[in-house]
Amino acid sequence: MPPPDVLVAASSWHWVDPSIGWQRAHDVLSPAGWMALLGNVVVRRPGEPEVYAETADLHERFCPGNPGWGHPPLEDDVRTTDEGWGLVDDPGGLFGPTIVRWYPTVQWFNGDGFADHLRSLSLYRRLDRDVREPLLDAIAERIRTRMGDRASRRYLSVLRVGQRAE
Repeated sequence: MPPPDVLVAASSWHWVDPSIGWQRAHDVLSPAGWMALLGNVVVRRPGEPEVYAETADLHERFCPGNPGWGHPPLEDDVRTTDEGWGLVDDPGGLFGPTIVRWYPTVQWFNGDGFADHLRSLSLYRRLDRDVREPLLDAIAERIRTRMGDRASRRYLSVLRVGQRAE
């Protein structure tokens, strides 16, 4: 079987040991092959209602001091990482200059839907059920009562590609 022309890692490259991963990716690709990394970042825009801002007091009440709590970064700040491979270790000279493309997306939820979404995230799944469920119930109620039962989750999806260097 010939070597692949493209190697794609979707929201997973951060799990690869950089001391071997980049070299292995380089070695398995065809001479003109491409490495592609896909990822998603939750972001916010100034002046837009944002669920964490509306529920920070609930997060602290039910699970004080959790280091994962905090506002998502501003979209414009995230877009400044438009060169290189982003937040993963640089591959050195194994791949040529990157091409970076951003794809904005907004997902809309009612209160119960947002709570269900949060149940799928590791930050919330790691919480004891006795903490998680009352917190998520309170978040859903806050979205219903203070946000008109309509909350957004804004994402920037990013594609970073680079061609294998010789």
